[in-house]
Amino acid sequence: MILVVGATGDLGSRVTSRLRSEGQPVRCLLRTGTDDAGLRVIGAEIVRGDLTVPASLGAACEGIDTVIATATAIGRRLTGASSSTIGDVDEKGMVSLVDAAETAGVHRFVYLSFAGVDAPIGTPLEHAKLAVEKRLGNSSMQTVIVRADAFQEVHLAPMARFDIARGKAAIIGKGNTKRRWVATEDVAILLCAVALESAPPALIEVGGPELLTKNEAVAIAQDLTRRGMDVQRMPRPVARLAVRLLNRRNDALASAFGAGLHQDLYEATWDDMPLRQRGINPKAATDFLREQASQLPQQT
Repeated sequence: MILVVGATGDLGSRVTSRLRSEGQPVRCLLRTGTDDAGLRVIGAEIVRGDLTVPASLGAACEGIDTVIATATAIGRRLTGASSSTIGDVDEKGMVSLVDAAETAGVHRFVYLSFAGVDAPIGTPLEHAKLAVEKRLGNSSMQTVIVRADAFQEVHLAPMARFDIARGKAAIIGKGNTKRRWVATEDVAILLCAVALESAPPALIEVGGPELLTKNEAVAIAQDLTRRGMDVQRMPRPVARLAVRLLNRRNDALASAFGAGLHQDLYEATWDDMPLRQRGINPKAATDFLREQASQLPQQT
């Protein structure tokens, strides 16, 4: 039995659907009141609990062989839908889940972190990920930490102020640093693979197949849509100041600014080999942008 924590998120729902399509028994940890209809339709078992309530995690882990943990508070925090902080959920809550899994005798724990997390930006999300990675390093379980580059569906989309439809983009820093934006579906397939293979590595850093700068992404979007994009730029010092000022007042926004700054400061040293080694043909960022452009009304 595999426990998926974060099954209602975009990534976690893809992981759950894929595991069930492969006939794997799956249990999903859901907060009280969260809609479980879609998960029940595909045959997932539901257990109610909350990362911020450690006492609720033991029962969720009973009889589990492998945990896949993708849950994060940042999305709900950005929309104002959660009063639980990144520290409450992503750090303390996830560490409590590791404790509960270890106590329950779970064999393997697969954890989603992000590529380059050990670079010193100093955001709440970075702090939380590193704390969980450290706890997993001291665990008696077999642990697999997957550090993925930024998701195309988030960072090359309106959520991160890269809006092809409106012809607007926001860039933190110079925009000349090469990154490997990765497709959410590719990461989902990777997580499922390392959850099931016999001897997965303890640490995987992975990105998409294409090295691309944010400025290049803007140029590609302009070429695809045949119209210009209004680009707003935030200098690196301003972004650093925003991270420091927002760390205590708005942990999610501080982490979002920090993610943009991280992408502008640190070039990808990872690649897509972990995907290709497992038979995954990864989607390039240009292909993602092409899909977005194809959905726009045709100009006459």
